[in-house]
Amino acid sequence: MTETVKSFLTEKNYTAIKNLLSPMNSADIEHILEELPFEMLPVVFRLLPKELAAETFAEMQSDMQQYLIKKFSDHELKEVLSEMYVDDTVDLIEEMPANVVSRILKYSDPETRSAINAILQYPSDSAGSIMTIEYVELKAHMTIDDAFSIIRRTGVDKETVYTCYVTDGNRKLIGVVTVAEMFLSDPSTKIGEIMETNVIFVNTRDDKEAAAITFNKYGFLALPVVDNEQRLVGIITFDDAIYVIQEENTEDMEIMAAMSPSDKPYMKTGVLEIVKNRIPWLLLLMISAAFTGGIISGFESALAAQVVLTSFIPMLMDTGGNAGGQASVTIIRGLSLGEIEFKNIFRIIWKELRVALICGVTMAAANFIKIMLVDQVSALIAAVVCFTLLATVLIANVVGCILPVLAKKVGFDPAVMASPFITTIVDALSLLIYFGIARLLLGI
Repeated sequence: MTETVKSFLTEKNYTAIKNLLSPMNSADIEHILEELPFEMLPVVFRLLPKELAAETFAEMQSDMQQYLIKKFSDHELKEVLSEMYVDDTVDLIEEMPANVVSRILKYSDPETRSAINAILQYPSDSAGSIMTIEYVELKAHMTIDDAFSIIRRTGVDKETVYTCYVTDGNRKLIGVVTVAEMFLSDPSTKIGEIMETNVIFVNTRDDKEAAAITFNKYGFLALPVVDNEQRLVGIITFDDAIYVIQEENTEDMEIMAAMSPSDKPYMKTGVLEIVKNRIPWLLLLMISAAFTGGIISGFESALAAQVVLTSFIPMLMDTGGNAGGQASVTIIRGLSLGEIEFKNIFRIIWKELRVALICGVTMAAANFIKIMLVDQVSALIAAVVCFTLLATVLIANVVGCILPVLAKKVGFDPAVMASPFITTIVDALSLLIYFGIARLLLGI
């Protein structure tokens, strides 16, 4: 499709481009534009219908948006901004340099500018930072006929009209009602008679990830956001919740792989920026791994007496790291989904100990048979390795489940305590256990 657009541009067949793109979804158009050279963007963008152009602009990466804003006339910029929802405009502003932000605010209407400034005051990780003020607000004394009149009159500017929110004279949230419920009721029925009064909501200062998880828990299309006095100040829509979950998952994956999070797509991230994200963690893990090497050096005499012990070190360290990694990932996921809290820590440890015991005994038994039949070493050596294996798995699971919970408790991202970090700790502990058991059973 991108090549077709390029071909039409070369032929200056702008009518064909307009006919090709106009029926398409904004996300698909953005994907096509992403493949085009930047200098072609303004021409194609100006061929799109006004509303579709604004929707496509909201889907674009920040570098594409910044380039287009520089090419826009004042009139074009004002038209695009007038068609964008407030939360999309806020997202745009957060990605732009100061000179571009001032131009955006200059051509936003006073009401929108006030709403933008209000949203920007909330912390970047809060529910307030991702909400929109464009929702349908009703009163309990209204009839369903009245409500539909309001929806018809104002709905075109709202992000969603399916779910409507009921407030009192002080704008305090008192209920929620859906269009389906109103449509199936008598037109003269009061909104207060059919609204749901047990409303699930979040506070502006609540964590945005927790707000996004609420969507998954209750299956909402939109979620009301209130201030400390329970006054309705905005809503979070499903698409924003999905974006937050995607953003948090990406960040967790990068942290768990021992990298600093990046907010740019891989293909648009420079080599030096990738190096900057990776090298601090690699240096930290390299230095911590040197500690493991120091432990081995400290037991050189033991290894010299029983050289065969050396061959089992990689297996023991890898098994411990794998067991700890499995435990940590399970706990991190539970913490992210709100399934696990700090108060559950002792239940978690007890459960992981039982899991580790069963897994450890199974692996130790299998390993004992393998060592006796394949490696053909003494039963005493096999016992040292297998006891170490069992102890390593037990400790790895405990470390892997405790550290993420503690990290969450003190305010760190639990993903920091994922595989690379836990593996380093477990490696050191497994070596100390290994040589301790070897000295006890072998007398070296």
